[in-house]
Amino acid sequence: MSEPVIRVSNISKVYKLYDNPVSRLKESLHPFKKKYHRDFYALNDVTFEVKRGESIGIIGKNGSGKSTLLKILTGVLTPTFGSVTVNGKVSSLLELGAGFNPEMTGVENVYFNGTVLGFSKHEMDAKLNDILSFADIGNFVNQPIKTYSSGMLVRLSFAAAINIDPDILVIDEALAVGDFFFRQKCYKKLGEFRERGVPIILASHAMTEVEQFCQKAIMLDQGNVVFAGSSSEAVKRYYLLDQQHGMQTSSMPSKLPLNIDRDERQLETYQNNDDNFFWPVPHAFYDISRASHVSNGWAKCTGVALCNAAGEPCRNFQQGEQASFFFEFELLENIEVPVGGLVIFNEKNITVHGKNTIEYGTKVPTQVSKGSKLRFRQDISLELEIGTYTFEVGLATINSVDFKICSSYLHQDLIPLCIRLCHIPTAGTFSIVYRIKGEPVQLLHHGLCNLPGHANVSIKRCATHETQI
Repeated sequence: MSEPVIRVSNISKVYKLYDNPVSRLKESLHPFKKKYHRDFYALNDVTFEVKRGESIGIIGKNGSGKSTLLKILTGVLTPTFGSVTVNGKVSSLLELGAGFNPEMTGVENVYFNGTVLGFSKHEMDAKLNDILSFADIGNFVNQPIKTYSSGMLVRLSFAAAINIDPDILVIDEALAVGDFFFRQKCYKKLGEFRERGVPIILASHAMTEVEQFCQKAIMLDQGNVVFAGSSSEAVKRYYLLDQQHGMQTSSMPSKLPLNIDRDERQLETYQNNDDNFFWPVPHAFYDISRASHVSNGWAKCTGVALCNAAGEPCRNFQQGEQASFFFEFELLENIEVPVGGLVIFNEKNITVHGKNTIEYGTKVPTQVSKGSKLRFRQDISLELEIGTYTFEVGLATINSVDFKICSSYLHQDLIPLCIRLCHIPTAGTFSIVYRIKGEPVQLLHHGLCNLPGHANVSIKRCATHETQI
């Protein structure tokens, strides 16, 4: 794990942009090499390393340099400046069908792809059945690939890339085309590669896939690396960057004409109406002084705590016990309706639970002034698989008009209406252990989480009688 298999050192990729073809001709013929172009940096001074066994996500908006970076890693492009060292055989899925000849059949393209990667015909003969079985496109393997649908093409491309035992696997958005069952099969195969220590680099706009599959991520913006670290934090920063691009012309929240007196009365009412809303003792709080804070500058997290059902500080819970999560944010700007939420992840970074005040239907103030502290509490029954979990907390805001009709929005339409204010991607950890007591067995369920439901049993004694238990 210590030796990098990929080392990228200060690479830049520069393209010459001309206003028209005449400018290009003038520059090529000018006796004193006068410039008629402007330099465009598709990548600018990018440096990172990939070690064996790591899964790295590459994220960023369109035009940020993701595909250019992957093409340099796979040798399709060469950097203008800097160097790239790759130790091992790279298998890649870049543009859909890249490297395939549309006039050749699927089988012919598989052999051609293997030849390019340095395999003999005898070696490809041994791999062919596995490739065709994984692709599962039937007799189309003997047809020219120009007759394939995009789904069939990505099936064959992916099958050819992963069944040659690569040392390094590079994927650029290819899985977005496959159907649900094929994506399941792909991610299962990628999981096997990861367990074998094969480094995987995945560029994608699907943030949930990057967050759950990749341990780390690199975020690019206009060719520059603006963040490199945990995939969870990278995704939060991506959403924040996307939000900032979309709000460049919007008003700052501090200019909202809030009624401060009404706001203070609202907060007092919310605090006094719930007799169960206690605040934990100091030693129940996590140390978040070194935790990453992803914020747009409108709020900061000032406390995160975890207690059991009795209100006592707790980090280890028996399966099925109730936990109370507390988190507090100080507002640095005026906002309208606050939205507080929590997300729980398992050891594989898979989201097992996430819920916010909108989804709970929580009664919240319609405006909160700068300097106020918003306190949230979520009580959750931890009917989860035995293991260790992490959780994140976050604060957003939505305007009061959209909040009043939020039930009429689809989930994907509601998300862009919320302004992300502050997130703590890794606020704390806790563990789930077996129950000491329980009927019928100590284990409450098997699998990731417990789903509400019930089971019945009946005995059929004869054709006309049935006994219900």
